[in-house]
Amino acid sequence: MESQEETTTTPLLLNPSRWRSYITRSSNFNLKTNIWSELGGSVGDLGTYIPIVLALSLVNHLDLGTTLIFTAFYNILSGFLFGIPMPVQPMKSIAAVAISESQVHLTIPQIMAAGISTASVLLFLGATGLMSVFYKFIPLPVVRGVQLSQGLAFAFTAIKYIRYDQNFTTGKSGSARSWLGLDGLVLSLSAILFIILVTGAGGDDDVNQNSTIPQSIEALDTSSSRSRRRSGNQRLRILKAIPAALLVFMFGLLLCFVRDPSIAKHLKFGPSKIGIVKITWEDWKIGFVRAAIPQIPLSVLNSVIAVCKLSADLFPDREVSAASVSVSVGVMNLVGCWFGAMPCCHGAGGLAGQYRFGGRSGASVLFLGIGKLILGLVFGNSFVRILSEFPIGILGVMLLFSGIELAMASKDMNSKEESFVMLVCAAVSLTGSSAALGFGVGIVVFLLMKLRHMDFSKFEASVDANTNYST
Repeated sequence: MESQEETTTTPLLLNPSRWRSYITRSSNFNLKTNIWSELGGSVGDLGTYIPIVLALSLVNHLDLGTTLIFTAFYNILSGFLFGIPMPVQPMKSIAAVAISESQVHLTIPQIMAAGISTASVLLFLGATGLMSVFYKFIPLPVVRGVQLSQGLAFAFTAIKYIRYDQNFTTGKSGSARSWLGLDGLVLSLSAILFIILVTGAGGDDDVNQNSTIPQSIEALDTSSSRSRRRSGNQRLRILKAIPAALLVFMFGLLLCFVRDPSIAKHLKFGPSKIGIVKITWEDWKIGFVRAAIPQIPLSVLNSVIAVCKLSADLFPDREVSAASVSVSVGVMNLVGCWFGAMPCCHGAGGLAGQYRFGGRSGASVLFLGIGKLILGLVFGNSFVRILSEFPIGILGVMLLFSGIELAMASKDMNSKEESFVMLVCAAVSLTGSSAALGFGVGIVVFLLMKLRHMDFSKFEASVDANTNYST
């Protein structure tokens, strides 16, 4: 019954009972592991969130306090509706255009116009059921190719953050990072080793793999080997309870004040003043043409299709529908962008990051939302002063593991042909810097593969019969 609900294409807004049943099924914050794992997972997507928010705040004068408050509510409601650590991420293509050096920087009204335009398209696709149609018929190898390219792109960016100094206002890397210092290579490498030691390859399989042995070997099992295995399981459970990402992130916040103690003097208490953004007709044209057009295909592929496929892999008992995710992105931005909040979406990379560091339920994003809300209400826009001192290498470490987790979703290709389609899609997406281009090429290659195996015998027999009849 539940699987039928996921694949139906009935317009979402015209069937309120679907919303009620969906909310009843997943509207809880029950912990699936423990509170420390959920807290660790809550900061798992900040490797992408912080650099983009910081760049928009410094370059385009985005109000960080307003964005923190609105994204806090987005996080809380996403956890309530979906019951999984559904992330809230910046719309990356809009952000890239907004801070680009090659053109005049977008103004806040133009950024908001782009976000509202993108949101309107996604709301329409989700409410009419068209997004469910896309989700149902897009081949899995093509989706895996998009996920692989996005994951590798995150990993490449993460290595760049770790190895080189970064200037987020220009989007360019600087000189090679020194080994020592409060943002040096030693610090980043130590964080990587710590996370690997605590979390291993990620996921929940470490203890299970260590405790499950073949029956043929079990008969030969001795008491000493069973004791060693129990000891190993206990050690893994202890390590699993450590919120590695949270500890690394909190250490990074502490280093902000060590690197520049004067930032405490620049903090101002109280939330930012929230007002309605005035958008002119010219802002609508510039925002739509320059930012919304490249963002829309990326949002459809990565923020809806890829995130739904990944949620089905990670949480098969709590799979979310493409229609509900699409409507969620639309409603978020049709509300928040009018007040100057950064255009946001859900993203497969953020979900992978949350999962990689322990997020298993809506509680993970609930904790993140509460943290953002407190920071937005207490410090407002002055919190950008703290983020500007956050060690970029540590952000790179967190982004690295998020990217690897997302790329690992492609491990389920069962044939050489499926792997071929996936790799072609990923390669084109990476080299062309466009998920939409890679998606289009992937669809063409997939259809060509199917064409090779198509049975033309009936067609050939029909042609021969017509030829004989005419003669």
